[in-house]
Amino acid sequence: MAPVVMLLLLAPVISEMLYGATRVSFLFALIPEIGVWGCGALLIRYVVRRWHRGWLSVWLLGLALALAEECFIQQTSLAPLIGSAANGYGRAVGVNWIYLIWALGYESIWVVVVPIQLTELVFPGRRKEPWLRTGGVLWAGLSFCLASFIAWFTWTKQARTKVFHLPPYDPPWLYLLLAGLAIALLVVVAFVVPVAWPQKMQAGRPSPRPWRLGLAAALLGLPWGTFVLVSYGTWLWIQPAVIIPLALGWALLAFLLLRGWTSQPGWQDSHRLAVVFGAITACMVSGFIVFAVGGAWPMDWIGKAIMNLAAVAGLSRLGRKIAR
Repeated sequence: MAPVVMLLLLAPVISEMLYGATRVSFLFALIPEIGVWGCGALLIRYVVRRWHRGWLSVWLLGLALALAEECFIQQTSLAPLIGSAANGYGRAVGVNWIYLIWALGYESIWVVVVPIQLTELVFPGRRKEPWLRTGGVLWAGLSFCLASFIAWFTWTKQARTKVFHLPPYDPPWLYLLLAGLAIALLVVVAFVVPVAWPQKMQAGRPSPRPWRLGLAAALLGLPWGTFVLVSYGTWLWIQPAVIIPLALGWALLAFLLLRGWTSQPGWQDSHRLAVVFGAITACMVSGFIVFAVGGAWPMDWIGKAIMNLAAVAGLSRLGRKIAR
């Protein structure tokens, strides 16, 4: 049960707590997040390992989970956002396009890919196992559905209307249908895409040193973590027609760089941990930037700083273990 419990916790802790989206002052929100993000990541990993798929399939299924969150569970990419509800920045034909792009990238990587990779680095001997049996799959599926309903109800029916005083919102059925078809398409592609990266090993080019990979991952992830501020209309002088292609290009650059790194000989756990370490560092640092711009209570600053330092200590300890 150890890797199961760790993944259940790492998925929401990394993406929500270390980032600061879920703050110490609202720690109770972590419970449904364990059900949605933790069980979602656990089920994705089970499917990938059970049917012997690769990391590209993990990411595609992570995109499907993110799309379900954005269109069905909390509907944050369809309903008018809190910060930009007055001016409609980045919103067209009923979709918050900038926020949707940010959410698909952030939630698929920091909710699914990074926690799964980190958990497998902690338990390398069980990397090939699915970790769940039939009963565990049913339990995780039911928990995911229950937590998704709680998250949907508390946000769309209570928080939006009673806390933020926004009018009730029900997404058009056509949008839900299109989102469901997109999720189904991502699932199908995840099962037919090649297991390995579509590439050949590049002989004569050894993998970069782990510290360079970690630094590169941090530099690539940091802008994406702060990208959410643009979607809330923090900098209205940035035109959506400019930022959207730029964000998509940045995501493509990160994908191609990762593909190139993993294609080089000598790729091993120390390199994997370096990329994970860099991605989590970007998540934590960008969260402080979001705090500075959007504001946060002192207890949230202190709590986030303590958790971030604990995360750095744990990752450093894991790095020493892998090096030995």
